[in-house]
Formats: sequence, structure tokens, C-alpha cells
Amino acid sequence: MAVREDKAKKPVKQLTFVWEGTDRRGARHNGEIVGPSLALAKADLRRQGISPIKVKKKPVSLFSVGSKKKITAKDISIFSRQLATMMSAGVPLVQSFEIIAKGNEHSGMQQLVTVLKTDIEGGSSLGQALKKHPREFDELFCNLVKAGEQAGILENLLNKIAAYKEKSELLKGKIKKAMYYPVGVLSIAFIITIILLLYVVPQFESLFSSFGADLPVFTQMVVKMSEFVQQIWLYLFAGLGLTIFLFIRARRSSDKFNYFWDALILKIPVIGPIMRKAAVARFARTLGTMFAAGVPLVEAMESVAGATGNRVYNDAILKMRDEISTGQQLQTAMMQSKLFPNMTVQMVAIGEESGSLDSMLAKIADFYDQEVDDAVDSMSSLMEPVIMVILGVLIGGLVLAMYLPIFQMGKVF
Repeated sequence: MAVREDKAKKPVKQLTFVWEGTDRRGARHNGEIVGPSLALAKADLRRQGISPIKVKKKPVSLFSVGSKKKITAKDISIFSRQLATMMSAGVPLVQSFEIIAKGNEHSGMQQLVTVLKTDIEGGSSLGQALKKHPREFDELFCNLVKAGEQAGILENLLNKIAAYKEKSELLKGKIKKAMYYPVGVLSIAFIITIILLLYVVPQFESLFSSFGADLPVFTQMVVKMSEFVQQIWLYLFAGLGLTIFLFIRARRSSDKFNYFWDALILKIPVIGPIMRKAAVARFARTLGTMFAAGVPLVEAMESVAGATGNRVYNDAILKMRDEISTGQQLQTAMMQSKLFPNMTVQMVAIGEESGSLDSMLAKIADFYDQEVDDAVDSMSSLMEPVIMVILGVLIGGLVLAMYLPIFQMGKVF
């Protein structure tokens, strides 16, 4: 039964059609429309008051194959803010989608917004339309929109979603900066070192062989290292490629590996504390947003777990949800998980007792966002001299080893 349910939830592929037709006054129009089939596209045109004359699938340009840009979380964040602004200005929902679609330069977003507009015109609620696109709109997004529609405060909730998405993307950018900068620089240093050992050192080695004298010990070590790399470089890169492939595959398919990897990251000096603060910030921001929207605490915890971005926190929060469903307080469940700082637990306790949990969670999120920002800046300042030392030892050491025999010959002459 579970397999059948998964198939039922699979989103229907949307196609783009080019059409020509006349309106009720007989005026001729043309344009594009998105739909799952030709028949449904024609039916949608009739609902809009257009009598279709010619409707055909839009031809795909040879140069556009594979060039479609992927819809990112940042695109969804911008869409959320645009829709919230439109709603705040009193623009009707369908017209808002039309304006956003026409003004968006991202072809994927244009198509997505057009599909949403078509679904809403067909009688679907915004929440129902969004649920058809789980890749772009996660469970948290859909739950908040649903809560806003049910409570009649969709405009207010859209503003909260937009603010939440913007701050989440800002935090994600800080984490990427913390992780990618040192990895990127060290990767380039590794590649340069391999190139020097494969192509530059052998040139010097042939030059040294004509000297007829013993080479310095350091130079001999580098020459032997170069010979070793020349023998195994193919296996080295094949092993590196296989390791990356297996790592990506394990991250996508193995829950045990994901838990192990996320737990390992939390234990790494400097990076670990940043990841912990980021997880706490995401927890507080997500839970505060959902709680303010009127989503019940137990129901909100599942979306909150997925938003932390760490499997250790994800599993702990799901366990907290089960404990809360039996009547336990949030502060007690957080304390028992041993993953949240004491200050966070105490602030949640004050929020629960005073009935202002949502505002207290927002303050916690703001505090840890700033903590992450400061920690990333400090780490960047700390890593720069460390990276310079590593680059100096690797690249400078190789260059020095190659020129030592020449310096010795200069002293002899």
C-alpha cells in the first residue's frame, strides 16, 4: 500500500503549449499556457473566456536543451516576499501570480507560478496548489499557508513565511561560507601540488641528473615523492572520484551514514560549535514561526525537525515530539535531549510560563543567528593565516627543494 501512495503523490509533469484564440468579443489573442495535457490546456483556455483556434506543444530549441535553471531555495524566498507584498497591497491572488510570473526572469519560476495560477483558477486553494510541488514547497511552507487560509490571516502568514525564508537563506549562506572557503582553498592547493609533482619536478630531476653530485636530502625526498605520485596518480584520482561518488550516494540513501556524518561534524573543533548554533537557530526560528501561525506544537515539531539541517537534531526533535504528545513540557524535553544550551532551555521555560513562547523563540533565533555570524567571521580570520601557512609549506617547500641543488652549486663555484 505504501508504494501505491508514493506513486499517487508523484507530481504530474507540466507541459508548455502555444495557443491562438478569440475572446468573447471576437478579438484575436495568442500566448502560452502550462498544463499536463493538450485537452486540459484547451479546457483551461475556455474557462478563461478564450475560444482556442490553434493549440500546440511549444517546440524546444536545440540550444535550450539542458539549459533550464534549477529552482533554488533563494528563488522560493524571493517568490514568498513578492506574493506577501502583493497581498499586502490588496492585489487579488490570481492577479498576483500573473504579475509575478510576467516579471520573473527565471524560466523555471515562470512555469511554476503559471501552474499555481492555473490550479487556483480551477478551484484549488493556495495550500492545495503548493502541495503538488513538494520539491519547491516543503511541508513547513505548505502547513503555514494552510494555517493562514484556515484562520483568514493568509496575508499576515505570507509575510511571516517571507521573513522566515529570508533569514533561513541568510543563515544557510553563513554556513556555506564557513564550510566552503577552507575546503575550496585547500582543494586548489592539493591540485597545484599534484601538478607540480607530476610535471614540474620531473623536469628538474632530468636537470639534476647531469650535475653528477649528490642532491640535498630534502630534494631527494621530493624527487622520490614525485616518482611515487607518477606511479599511482591514476589510482589516486580514481580513488578520490570513487570516494566522492560513494559519499554522495551514502548521503542520499543511508540514514545511518547521515547520522554518523552529522554527529562527526558536531564534534569537529571550531566548525562543530558553529553547526550547533545554526541548528538551534533554525529550530527556534521554525518553531516560533509555526507556533505564531497557530499550528499545534506536536504537529509543528515534525516540520521543525527537518528544518534543523542536522540528522542528530532531527532525530532528537522527533523524540521530543513523542514526549510532548504524552503531556511533557517543551523545556523538559529539550533538557533531556542534552543538545540545547542551558540559556535556550531557560528562555523557552520563561516563554511557556508567560504565554509568549513564539516571541521568546524569535529572540533565541536572532541571538544565535548573530552568534553564527560572529563565529564565521572569527573562523575566517583564524583560517586565513593557517591556510597561508599550509600553502607556504606545500608550494614553497616544493619550490625550495627544486632550487636547493642550484644554490649549492652556486656556493661551490
